[in-house]
Amino acid sequence: MNKLISFIFFSFFWFFVSVEAQPITKQSRAYGNTLNMGLGIGGYGGAYGYMGSNLPVLHIDYELQVTPDITLAPFISFSTSNRKYYWGDPSHPKAFYNYRQTVVPIGLKGTYYLDKILKASSKWDFYLAGSLGFAIVSAKWDEAYIGDRNYYRTPNPLFLNIHAGIEYHINSKIGAYLDFSTGVSTFGLAFH
Repeated sequence: MNKLISFIFFSFFWFFVSVEAQPITKQSRAYGNTLNMGLGIGGYGGAYGYMGSNLPVLHIDYELQVTPDITLAPFISFSTSNRKYYWGDPSHPKAFYNYRQTVVPIGLKGTYYLDKILKASSKWDFYLAGSLGFAIVSAKWDEAYIGDRNYYRTPNPLFLNIHAGIEYHINSKIGAYLDFSTGVSTFGLAFH
C-alpha cells in the first residue's frame, strides 16, 4: 500500500511540474498555477463514506488554468482512523480489538470562478466546483480478531462531490481559503 501511495504522489508531483497552464491575458485574473494545501473536517459523504464519522483530512491540489475563469486541479487527500471494539462470543473470550482504516482519495477538481459575475475585488475569489475521483481504502483488524472482518462494508470507490468556496488573498503570493463540499469541507492556504 505504501509503495502505491508513493507512486501516486510522485506521479502527481511530476504532472504538476511538467504541465503548463495556458497564457493569461492582461485583462483576466490568473487563477491557475496555485498549490492549495488544507485540513478538512467531514467524512459522511463522497470518498469518506467509508469512515462514517468526522475525521481530520489532509488535502493537497494544484490548479491549472484552462480558460480565464476555469481551472482543473489534480488532487490527493489522506485520512486514517483507529477504533477499539469490544468483541467475543461463548467460545472466544471477549476482548478489545483495534480496527484501522485509511482512505486516500485521488481525483480531479474542476472550478469555475465567479469573480467577474460578482464583481469581486482583487482580494477575494468566489467559486463553484465539482470533483470526481476514486478512493484507495485499506482496512486492518488485529490478528487475534476472529469476528466478521467484512462487517464494515465499503461503498463504491468512485465518488463525485460538489464544492462552493471563497479565498482571501493575504498578498499576491498567499491566500487563505475555505471550501465547503458534499464530501469533506477544507480550510487552508493557497500558494500562487
